[in-house]
Amino acid sequence: MGRRLTIGLPGWLRSARVLALVLVLGMTACGTPSVGTTRVVIPPGSSFRVAADSLKRAGVVRSARLFRIYASLGGHDRHIRAGTYLMSRGMSWGEVVRALTQGTGLIHTVTIPEGYAIADIVPLLARALGVQPESVEVAAHDSALRRRLDVPSPTLEGYLFPDTYSFPDGTTGRAAVETMVRRFEQIWQPQWNDRLRALAMTRHNVITLASIVETEARLAPERPVIAAVYLNRLRAGMRLQADPTVQYAHGKHIARLMYKDLLIESPYNTYKYKGLPPGPIASPGRASIVAALNPAAVPYRYFVAHLDGHHEFHVDFASHSRAVAAVRRERNAAAAMQPPPAPQPAAKKATRSGRRS
Repeated sequence: MGRRLTIGLPGWLRSARVLALVLVLGMTACGTPSVGTTRVVIPPGSSFRVAADSLKRAGVVRSARLFRIYASLGGHDRHIRAGTYLMSRGMSWGEVVRALTQGTGLIHTVTIPEGYAIADIVPLLARALGVQPESVEVAAHDSALRRRLDVPSPTLEGYLFPDTYSFPDGTTGRAAVETMVRRFEQIWQPQWNDRLRALAMTRHNVITLASIVETEARLAPERPVIAAVYLNRLRAGMRLQADPTVQYAHGKHIARLMYKDLLIESPYNTYKYKGLPPGPIASPGRASIVAALNPAAVPYRYFVAHLDGHHEFHVDFASHSRAVAAVRRERNAAAAMQPPPAPQPAAKKATRSGRRS
């Protein structure tokens, strides 16, 4: 047996003492410098040398060279799985080798941007997890989760909190959705319930309003002001006339809403129906939720977006109309100075076009 182990090894390794050291290091964690977990990225197509160097940089192994030798003794240096691993710095070399060859500890990292709707989240999450989109879609309709959150609408729209997630290999669509819902529950602060009572709104109302704010605001300081505009309109019995809700009703991106687009029959058409829509139209981030809970103390009821993304706010319709006309001239002038744009993929978030009344 000893003779077979030394076949093909360098001369300096044909020492029983050195071989014993390599094997002992492989069975224990004494070759590692500290404890704790760390991420190790093994790019696709990496050689075992590259993998060993990555492990050394992450502090999982102390000697990349000895670790390579240990793996080669068992013939494990030729079959490793690429990906991002979550590993412990206290793992034995045997455990590290098993992780690399069996994919144990592989994680899938996915970022859900603020303002994404379920229609955007489903394919993104499915690709990251390597599961069928249908499994994520079904989970997003889960009745038990909706009851737990007291969600009256038919999906978990708005409650899949936008964040960066790391899911273990083999995570199902349902498990991922449950994780995102738990994140929402962690973000929601108990003291925010006092604000609900002060606003005379339910949490579902606030998340719905926050989702509209999320899709409208480009500048962070404007979030509370935009929230105030919509609340002022609600209290005055006016229609919200929020373009992103009409986009949501159509179920697709429309670069610029036209009059015919505003005729769609849907409870999400806030040009046609008063009050908030039946539920959120996207997943709002924490800042938009806070803005909806704490709107600015301003009297504005109208706003229009300028080309640079900032909004101009007004109290009366006459001033708003003049601002809309000025923005249209601004857009026309800019368009006249630019060559025709190349075709671009559809944007994910609704456009911030001027308020119509």
